Amino acid sequence: MASIIDIQGLTKRYASGFEALKGVDLSIEEGEIFALLGPNGAGKTTMISIICGIARATGGSVKVAGHDIVRDYRGARDAIGLVPQELSTDQFERVIDTVTFSRGLFGKPRNPAHIEKVLRDLSLWDKRHAKILELSGGMKRRVMIAKALSHEPRILFLDEPTAGVDVELRRDMWKLIGALRETGVTIILTTHYIEEAEEMADRVGVINRGELMLVEDKTALMKKLGKKTLTVVLAERLAAVPMELAEWNVTLKGDGQEIEYIFDTQAERTGVSSLLRRLGDLGIGYKDLNTAQSSLEDIFVSLVHQEKAA
Repeated sequence: MASIIDIQGLTKRYASGFEALKGVDLSIEEGEIFALLGPNGAGKTTMISIICGIARATGGSVKVAGHDIVRDYRGARDAIGLVPQELSTDQFERVIDTVTFSRGLFGKPRNPAHIEKVLRDLSLWDKRHAKILELSGGMKRRVMIAKALSHEPRILFLDEPTAGVDVELRRDMWKLIGALRETGVTIILTTHYIEEAEEMADRVGVINRGELMLVEDKTALMKKLGKKTLTVVLAERLAAVPMELAEWNVTLKGDGQEIEYIFDTQAERTGVSSLLRRLGDLGIGYKDLNTAQSSLEDIFVSLVHQEKAA
């Protein structure tokens, strides 16, 4: 599949000497949902701001839909819809007016049918005549998405799209984002809700301290870096972990009723069978066994900690 965003050696250095981005290379494919994960100050918003023409890069190049963001700013910007982290719109404007005005900013002819479709898709049609200040926080977030989609962009950037939104509305927005992808829109989102990336993304990029640490297919990433946790539900409680189990580095949980063992699924020997044999040798009976795969959050935290330790 062809790339719709191509980033080469992107750097951003401030006058103070602080490097917000350090030679980032990234290619984003048309039609995919790409999640950019990273802690606060990692460089996520800086990168989006440069791609969207809000901030200037110190070095490197960016092409959007084949348009260089510096030499052909207008062509690049026309392909992009941006939903910023901060809610910023005239509080006294009506919903339909602010969305229609946003379309006009891109030189697009009036298209009431498209505006109506966008508002209906976002469950905003019934609120079209309401002033922004009359809306809830979640509805205001939807208005920002409607404004970004008003000029029919090929790429949609969502910077922390569900920040401050309740869980039910967050899931509604996940469905909406999935539906947008079905229409061919490429979606790039930054988020600190790990479950958001786990739920929606095709690929995941992890950025920290201005460096893109990895870019990986989500499923492959979890398979490659994920670990499994074995929980052994004991027949009788233990007061402490027996010394004979030290080599497995197990942890006692559930008031002594459970033993937890974390193992690498890719290792030649996981240690699971030998652990269970040792439990039998020690006369420690168990009632049940459960395994759980590490989440994307576990992987992310592990990667960031590895870099800090390096």
